[in-house]
Amino acid sequence: MNPAMSRPPTERISIDRRHGQVRRKLAMTCMASLLLPAALAAAEPAPPLDARLAGLVAAYPEFLEAVAGNSLVWHDGTRMTIDDGQGPRSPEQVLDGVDIKDMFHWHYPAGAPIAAPGAAEDPGRPRHAPLFEKMYGDCRKGETQKSLVEVVWLPRKFGQRLQATAANGVAGRLRAVSAELDELPASFDRFLYPAAGTFNCRTIAGTGRPSPHGYGIAIDIAVGSAHYWRWGRPGKSGQRLWRNAVPAEIVAIFERHGFIWGGRWHHYDTMHFEYRPELIGPQQPRSAP
Repeated sequence: MNPAMSRPPTERISIDRRHGQVRRKLAMTCMASLLLPAALAAAEPAPPLDARLAGLVAAYPEFLEAVAGNSLVWHDGTRMTIDDGQGPRSPEQVLDGVDIKDMFHWHYPAGAPIAAPGAAEDPGRPRHAPLFEKMYGDCRKGETQKSLVEVVWLPRKFGQRLQATAANGVAGRLRAVSAELDELPASFDRFLYPAAGTFNCRTIAGTGRPSPHGYGIAIDIAVGSAHYWRWGRPGKSGQRLWRNAVPAEIVAIFERHGFIWGGRWHHYDTMHFEYRPELIGPQQPRSAP
């Protein structure tokens, strides 16, 4: 006979409560150990610029050859200046992506726990337009459209038809993301379907900067469960409060395939994902374009 069962009922209840507290503490300890690696990753300092530039070349092997001094060298011999030497810029100037170095101004915390970013931190929002236009084309001239291919979004559940560029294997990456998301429980569907769209030749709202949607490298998932900084209301401090409802599981799947998430921006856009492998590092092997 279990010795605890021979005790009076009130004493057994006390013992059960203590055991329950111990189990809860153990569970919390295990959860903390699972989150610790990601938290440490978020706290790690950003790699030096040389390492990030090497990652840029590795991320786009179809187009980029090497870094030579202050130049990014393309396979066709084109050279682009990395640092224009104009010195420190304000966060708003950095977002203009004046040179290639500006794209790495903030470190993108791939794999880190979801949390509000630091003040004015927008990792991945700076884009050097000449670089992206040379790879994906200028949609205003009809160049990007020549490389667009169909991507069936969540084919098992919904089969929504979208478009993405085949350049750099982006469409294949998006199909791989879609296949993994398609296996998530139905409780995730409201965040994913209907997707708000992929290719759209336009500028970013409120700016003159080209949108990554115009390169065919971005997707906005379902709007109904998303948050966007322009929709937010200021808090007591007068600053817009960061908000998010997109589950970490969805973010993790996109990041594994080289897509950054707009929820990691101070100017948050939680429905937005875009293919930026130079900011994330090695991804899973490509599927067909």
